[in-house]
Amino acid sequence: MTASTQLRDAIAARPFRCGALARVDLGVVDPERSRAFYRDVVGLQEIDPPHGVDAAFRCDDRPCSVLLRRSAVPGLACVAWAVEAPDALEVLRARGRESSLAVRQVDAATCVALGVRDALRVVDPASGATHEFHVPAPAKACDAFTPSHTRILRLGHIVVATDRHDASVAFLSEAIDFRVSDRIAGGTTFMRPGASPWHHDIGVGRADGPRLHHVNFMVASIDDIGRAFHRLQRHRVPIVWGPGRHPPSGSVFLYFLDPDGLTVEYSFGMEAFDAHAPRPAQDLPAGPASVDAWAAPRDPLTGAVGAIL
Repeated sequence: MTASTQLRDAIAARPFRCGALARVDLGVVDPERSRAFYRDVVGLQEIDPPHGVDAAFRCDDRPCSVLLRRSAVPGLACVAWAVEAPDALEVLRARGRESSLAVRQVDAATCVALGVRDALRVVDPASGATHEFHVPAPAKACDAFTPSHTRILRLGHIVVATDRHDASVAFLSEAIDFRVSDRIAGGTTFMRPGASPWHHDIGVGRADGPRLHHVNFMVASIDDIGRAFHRLQRHRVPIVWGPGRHPPSGSVFLYFLDPDGLTVEYSFGMEAFDAHAPRPAQDLPAGPASVDAWAAPRDPLTGAVGAIL
């Protein structure tokens, strides 16, 4: 029996479900500079960082959304997902025992530092991205997230890119049961976890090698996009794409750069799927019209910086 057959058999025996994107861990060159940017420019709420982390933030009522760690090169260290129930992690453990899927237990001290009860990590061999699946810790009494200049609703999604696009999509589909929402021919495949209602929580693009393309924050209205456009200009933050509208998800978007050149996106209006009867995935043709209905000019720096750490 081949390793791929073993994995398919393990998947068929017990499906795995997790919810929407919970946290991203980013490597940054100058943590103090990036700390100020994500707090003051992006509009995240700073919180006390766990041990070994330089800065931590939240952007909704969950305890933590973004972690920053010092790194020689900027990029994505980890992407984290919350599981629906504690026994969901047992499904991954079983897949690790019964197939070639490499599953790593996160040690207890790290779980405590991250504010989770239990966590496992797997690495996408095609993109190199580390995916953490965790059981959230019991809710603690804390203040509700209060938006500042931009009404951020939640951490939206990430997009990674790789020269092994098809293998990465296959890994996410087969190893951790993510679903394809839409595909752009020769471009990005948009995917979501089984329990997420959103059009995509992760996208897999195509590039010469593995990299982070961008991190997204969903905002409350199109007015947040408009206000951000002018505010970023006043603060001389490089705007690299938008405003525009993505045809696959319907989102209105605005992309800009952080101090290390990592691409950050605000967007509004993403399609939500019916949990019981989601529409079939669409195959969109290659070309600019499948990426932006408004034909906004796109700077080549969009998604150009960001290692997979």
